[in-house]
Amino acid sequence: MKKSKKEVTIYDIAEQLNVSATTVSRALNDHFSIGKETTLAVKKLAKKMGYRPNTIASSLRKNKTNTIGVIVPWIHRPFISSLISGIEEVADKAGYNVIISQSCDSFEKEVTKAQTLYSNRVDGLIVSLAMETKNYEHFYPFQQNDIPLVFVDRVSFEMEADRVIINNFDAAFNATEHLIKMGCRRIAHFAGAQHRNVYRERQEGYINALKKYNLPVDETLIVYSNLSMEEGWKGTEYLLKLSDPPDAIFSANDSAAVAAIQCAKEAGLKIPEDLAVVGFNNDRISSIVEPPLTTITHPAIDMGKIATQQVLKHKENKDVVQSETIVLKTGLTIRTSSLRKVAIKNSVQGLR
Repeated sequence: MKKSKKEVTIYDIAEQLNVSATTVSRALNDHFSIGKETTLAVKKLAKKMGYRPNTIASSLRKNKTNTIGVIVPWIHRPFISSLISGIEEVADKAGYNVIISQSCDSFEKEVTKAQTLYSNRVDGLIVSLAMETKNYEHFYPFQQNDIPLVFVDRVSFEMEADRVIINNFDAAFNATEHLIKMGCRRIAHFAGAQHRNVYRERQEGYINALKKYNLPVDETLIVYSNLSMEEGWKGTEYLLKLSDPPDAIFSANDSAAVAAIQCAKEAGLKIPEDLAVVGFNNDRISSIVEPPLTTITHPAIDMGKIATQQVLKHKENKDVVQSETIVLKTGLTIRTSSLRKVAIKNSVQGLR
């Protein structure tokens, strides 16, 4: 068995150069008290010997790791990957590293990830909550030790913490109103867990749009799930088997909406003539599916940037109370999947 190589220390470098360990340490950190020649000699030898600075020990001495922890539900989802891009862009510029963990929408995993990041002494934590999470005690140690905590997108209003969100109610209202203006009257909704703010607010926006136009709120048209593509397909199959199926679906995310289009097409329906569909997030897949999906544009990158800026702000000024809620704007990106009135008109004209 090969014997592991001994880690090179500043004492080894000091012995080779016949200087003190303090001199080596200061030279490696470009201290003004050490001459240029000595500094160059120290760095040259350190490189040659394969010296690695002990950043952990240094961090413990300074009580600062220059690391921001991030907990998200699913790393592979387009919204989350864009969110992380925004986080890393700001963190990199500020000289911070980012440790990313995913909860897989599990409360237990979220608790474990939070405890691990706390033990690793992160300087701040950004969280988009798991679908299962209803208890927030695992975040208390961060608050009790003045470690900035920022919730983003899926947030808690029960804790004193910063939040970066969008107006989910208005976005969902606008999406549903668009379908109504396209002539749809039986609009179904793919909803997520209602204890999560984003899905509760999107459902409320959907319901309020129906009420504004005096359309009935039919509970059989509201399908609750984890909003995966698999669940979107199952939900569409269920809706199409109803004695009075819907003429439109507003989905709380794009994955389930895309599945709805594919399932309906396989069943022989025309999109949007027979079934109009609107999603949420403007994931890349929304412009690839045929027909392209109308969806809500979600400013994920900006949300990540602002969440990180909030962490850094509180790290620098601990006297600022963490209770700010920042709301970003969204927009409705209209594509073919929802243009029912236009498609029917074109179809009628084509028969003449």
